Amino acid sequence: MLSTVKRVIGRFLAAYLSKSLPGYRRFDTVSIEGVAAVIEPGDILLVEGNTRISVAIKYLTQSSWSHACLCAEPVATNIDAPILLEADLQNGVQLVPLTKYANFNLRICRPVGLTKAESNTLIDFSRSKIGFQYDLKNIFDLIRYLIQKPAVPNRYRRSMIGLGSGEPTKAICSTLIAESFQYIDYPIFPRRGEEGGDGEVPTYYKRHFTHYTPRDFDVSPYFRIIKPTVEQGFNFRNLVWEELPTNLPTNEKP
Repeated sequence: MLSTVKRVIGRFLAAYLSKSLPGYRRFDTVSIEGVAAVIEPGDILLVEGNTRISVAIKYLTQSSWSHACLCAEPVATNIDAPILLEADLQNGVQLVPLTKYANFNLRICRPVGLTKAESNTLIDFSRSKIGFQYDLKNIFDLIRYLIQKPAVPNRYRRSMIGLGSGEPTKAICSTLIAESFQYIDYPIFPRRGEEGGDGEVPTYYKRHFTHYTPRDFDVSPYFRIIKPTVEQGFNFRNLVWEELPTNLPTNEKP
């Protein structure tokens, strides 16, 4: 009975938190076609969302990024093809097209040094989650940490945060991707063990995948940030500058 009540409340909150908020502004000047030209299978696409839950995640993680997708297919000539794997609040784990995020600020994070076989294993594991439900416990976790800050020093808060239940048939965006990379032993923010003497190689320990947020892929030292303009040979000397019109509406001025 209690689990049923939680599911009903969770679905109600999911619908409420998925509503877009007014006033969102995209500052990125790169078109979605520009993103499509450089993104590759295995890349992570971070999204600056504009829903109520996005605002909560950005506040909690002190980051611009509230959502993460994994590129699971090569980009086809049709950019409306579903190539991004994500865990959606209402629809669960699914494939969506790049164009879904054409009007958002985006960032591409690329794992370094993966072989074709490792990339395929990563993607196959993540695709095996398609159809799984969104982990509604994540909603209650966010509310818990936003309403009442734990009475511990900030430096210890990360070890306390576990977003979602970790159940094998449920996922949220960042934990889905973190679990997939941990499956092939690719690091995000591993714990480092004691260093031995005489040149002994240090050991590493995996954090539980529910401890990861979209921000972690951005600041992880093991992912390269891919910027479409730079990748396509950007030269600032080719820019054509004009004076900003003085009659722009207030909400369109920088």
